[in-house]
Amino acid sequence: MTPPHTAVQLPQLPHLSIAELEAQLAAQGFKTSHAARLLRAFYHRGSLPDLQQLRLPAALPKWISAHWQPQLLRTLHTARSSDGTTKLLLQTADSRTLESVLMPDYRPDRAAACVSSQVGCAMACDFCATTKTGFERNLTAAEIIEQFLALRREAASQNRRLQTLVFMGMGEPLLNLDHVLEAVRRIGDNRLGGLGWRQITVSTVGIIPGIDALTASGLSVNLAVSLHASNDSVRSELLPTGRRFPIADILAAADRFHAARGRPVTVQYCLLAGVNDHPTHAEELAALLKQRRFHVNLLTYNPTGTSLRGHDYRGSTPEAAARFASILADRGIVAHTRRSRGPDIDAACGQLRRRSMER
Repeated sequence: MTPPHTAVQLPQLPHLSIAELEAQLAAQGFKTSHAARLLRAFYHRGSLPDLQQLRLPAALPKWISAHWQPQLLRTLHTARSSDGTTKLLLQTADSRTLESVLMPDYRPDRAAACVSSQVGCAMACDFCATTKTGFERNLTAAEIIEQFLALRREAASQNRRLQTLVFMGMGEPLLNLDHVLEAVRRIGDNRLGGLGWRQITVSTVGIIPGIDALTASGLSVNLAVSLHASNDSVRSELLPTGRRFPIADILAAADRFHAARGRPVTVQYCLLAGVNDHPTHAEELAALLKQRRFHVNLLTYNPTGTSLRGHDYRGSTPEAAARFASILADRGIVAHTRRSRGPDIDAACGQLRRRSMER
């Protein structure tokens, strides 16, 4: 039997479920009832709480302070935009970098967070900055959780409450599904992160097995599909995954998710001038989504320079974007146009990390 209060090296708190921390405490001779309170306080604050305020046994704060490992992620740079967007450049323990973003809500007391699921990305979407640096590795559940906690601290420093979380940062979440789901469970759990499942959105470029696995997980999260084209020909030019997963099959998988979860699916569509913003494309998209309870996010493109295939993509003009949205509305498709965030701080996915690597 392990003697009480022995000196052991503990894992970081984001690594642990309540049951796992209970086992750690029991092994050291402490009551397991302290685990839930300690973890809840940790997630609420975003860092190790004031242990004295938790009214723990005198030996427990000393033991934790002496043996707990530091945070997994270190903030290398914080960039704040004139529009209120904040981007964090974070470094992992193995010296890799990733990005997380905090976006102000229309309500002055709320904010939305965007986290990464991988270091880099292997999807090779031609208009994305992340793909230019390639794929390095998956992030662990704990590293994803620490992004959430860092953004929660940032929101609190701005007198805002982090209200929603999206997996739309670096990487393809459904290719790191086990770690993403474990992070989602802890972030959404009222006993831990307390955000709530329905405040979390998982985005994908259309990995059909991953969509079906997300559906089977039973978690009542939201699904967003990055379509970015109205036909397979254009999509395969923009997203290489389009050659493997046709649009019809992706939407069928999204239908299965909707049927199981009852949550409307979001279709992400980044408007690129002369590429996918013609009225014909809007008509095609409307035909695809007819009779489906989906809604469309029309994204304003934040230019990232010359692409891997040598293209200099530009966002659609305001007139073309308005025309596209109008056609969708006339066909009964619910659509919203999202403005570009943080162009003055390299806020497009992967931009800040790429510039830091170049420097």
